[in-house]
Amino acid sequence: MRSAAFILLFIALLPAAACSQTSDSFDSGGPLMPEQAAYDVTYYELTLRVDDQKRTIDGSLRADVRYVEPRSVLVLDLVSDLDVHEVSVTDGTRLSWFRDGGKLWIDLGAEKSAGSTASVTVRYGGTPHVARRAPWDGGFTWAETPSGAPWIATTCQGEGADIWWPVKDHPSDEPDSMRMHITVRDPLVVAMNGRLENITRPEAGLATYNWFVSTPINTYNVALNIAPYEVLRDVHTSPSGETYPVEFYVLPEDVEKGKAFLPEINRHLSFYEELLGPYPFRADKYGVAQTPHLGMEHQSIIAYGANFDNGSMTGGKDWGFDALHHHELAHEWWGNLVTNADWKDMWIHEGFGTYMQALYSEKLFGMEAYHEYMDAQRRGVRNRLAIGPRESQTADQIYRADIYAKGAYVLHTLRYLIGDEAMMTALRRMAYPDPEMEKVTDGSQCRFVSTDDFIKIAEKYSGMKLGWFFDVYVRQPALPELVQERAGDELRLKWKAPDGLPFTMPIDVRVGAETIRVPMDGGSGSIAVPEGVEIAVDPDRWVLRQ
Repeated sequence: MRSAAFILLFIALLPAAACSQTSDSFDSGGPLMPEQAAYDVTYYELTLRVDDQKRTIDGSLRADVRYVEPRSVLVLDLVSDLDVHEVSVTDGTRLSWFRDGGKLWIDLGAEKSAGSTASVTVRYGGTPHVARRAPWDGGFTWAETPSGAPWIATTCQGEGADIWWPVKDHPSDEPDSMRMHITVRDPLVVAMNGRLENITRPEAGLATYNWFVSTPINTYNVALNIAPYEVLRDVHTSPSGETYPVEFYVLPEDVEKGKAFLPEINRHLSFYEELLGPYPFRADKYGVAQTPHLGMEHQSIIAYGANFDNGSMTGGKDWGFDALHHHELAHEWWGNLVTNADWKDMWIHEGFGTYMQALYSEKLFGMEAYHEYMDAQRRGVRNRLAIGPRESQTADQIYRADIYAKGAYVLHTLRYLIGDEAMMTALRRMAYPDPEMEKVTDGSQCRFVSTDDFIKIAEKYSGMKLGWFFDVYVRQPALPELVQERAGDELRLKWKAPDGLPFTMPIDVRVGAETIRVPMDGGSGSIAVPEGVEIAVDPDRWVLRQ
């Protein structure tokens, strides 16, 4: 319970560093305030009643935390659109609390030492923020199915989960597990992350769906999907022989389309498991839910709004497969299995995920299709900001960089540099560093990663030093320029890298019918070219440059 004395004391004690971060922000990440860096979340339990008629939510959030530094407060994030009714510990004892913009400061009553735990329950509710253009502008989407039934979804990748529930809104902290109890009007169905434990009916006309996530989960990936869904069930068999459930939550109007789509879901799963290792969340399920927005990588319940149109995500271009589903599935490895601890490394989610569609095009249709897909990505490279800066970023900041297209093209160029075998091994070991991890399903296979982690793995399996490569392509935005000079029977080549950075990328030159790889030690090289013979530099468009 709040008290005037507590509020006045709390204001006096608020550190300057914290005050600078307490504005009500619809942005996630950035530098972590000391009070939130002081604890790790081990468990969340979300209990919520979703009223589709009033378009309100009401419920509670339990957070179990472990302190790594002594503190007497617990600071959670929750946008001020939503009201806080009460804060208590698990035995029901009420705690004093104070709101400052988007921060909820909770007085624990005594200092918690390093290694100690706390469990706090926040009762809250209200009218949640409405997404204006989901999934790019997140919040609640209150829509209708073609037959006029309620169709509800949440999206919050950029804004953070605090847009609809109290949380530590930072990518560096995931609960080890999570439970969700969502009550809706019967016969609406709730599709969520993890596995469905049971359905209860607290009173006539209402149904509560009880879901459990058995592995760590990015908080922005916790998602509501509510509609009168039909559930199409299948079983996927991995290359190892393991099986796990596949569930497609499809609108009644699209059941037949959904049945026809199930084989493609399985083909996509097989591709990823063969390339990167086992599907990470097979202890729960692989799920897909039809949504009223385009899509999102919500862990074990991919949001699918492509309307069974292969070109929905690619400007209408049909590459011969459902690119939206394929991309969101990529995030089960790039984003959910391995997660950036700071948004500055988000290119590992989006660039790696985008590159997977090029590799799938190659698998289906060959190298020409692969290059065609990468040519399309090259047209989207803008070089406005570094895709993997060293400084901490918020979600809004990093999404201003071309982390999709340029991130994918960086991997394309890296493949050229280190070769197919090293590249494919590096991708798999980025997902699962130790082959023994591929056998694990208890959540310990999930981990945080950074650009530096990938550099070390790529160096290990290529036998090359690659810092110069990532310094130019990832750490700053400008592209290198290849200066070409043909003098008599010699072609002279020289790299001009931004800020004078070292850059020793070899380059292919086609001389007549022969293609020769020219070493560029020290950033320059040359090749003999007989007069009158046609030449082409980088004829297969491998190297990202001006």
